[in-house]
Amino acid sequence: MICMKHRIVVKVGSNVLTRKDGKLDVTRMSALVDQIAWLHNNGYEVILVSSGAVACGRRELKVDHDLDSVEQRQLFSALGQVKLVGLYYDLFREYHLHVGQILTMKENFEPGEQYQNQQACMNVMLENDVIPIVNENDTVSVTELMFTDNDELSGLIAQMMNADTVILLSNIDGIYTGKPDEPDSQLILRVEPGTDLSQYIQAEKSAFGRGGMHSKYTTASKLQASGIRVIIANGKKDDILVNLINNPEETRHTEFII
Repeated sequence: MICMKHRIVVKVGSNVLTRKDGKLDVTRMSALVDQIAWLHNNGYEVILVSSGAVACGRRELKVDHDLDSVEQRQLFSALGQVKLVGLYYDLFREYHLHVGQILTMKENFEPGEQYQNQQACMNVMLENDVIPIVNENDTVSVTELMFTDNDELSGLIAQMMNADTVILLSNIDGIYTGKPDEPDSQLILRVEPGTDLSQYIQAEKSAFGRGGMHSKYTTASKLQASGIRVIIANGKKDDILVNLINNPEETRHTEFII
């Protein structure tokens, strides 16, 4: 069970925040905000790493001419980030909670002034009960400048901010011994340090995001080695965050223990 007063990074992937048609799932987003507010009100410091900007923007504007992949990402993320953070602002305001936006790039995690400035900004936010909402700055980060995905970003944020736990919310319960929909597949509940699960990791990426279980496993293994607990769980299940705290033994998930 996660202890009180700990700092948690919660990463929400695009497949959690979008419906099958690719549109933003506002109902699911609202339910996740309810749970993060519960965590905050019960003494946890929460940093939210949220995907979904490109999915938001893609539904805001119909383009009548061809755009290359970089142009699409820049345009739709610029449009969508405004909508995404605006929704978060309205939802958290119902709980009288303040949120702040952090848009970052891979170079900000290199040692130096930018690293220190970002770390200081997030620290002062947390000290003043402001929940940081972090995403990659997709309008600037392209090709080699991009993170692999927001799983990698979550891991870097956790290390920068000395988090105790990272919760990676996906659209499945965790890591299985085979494909999740196969009847013989078993959910791996606990992963001891140094355990190699590569034989069980599928290479497929998620439908609306850049990541997949491979990136979650890679991030989780690195964080576990650095002393940070990682939980992979199903963000589409009701009250998943609350249940991970109150009833972890009865809540299906994969935990990388330390």
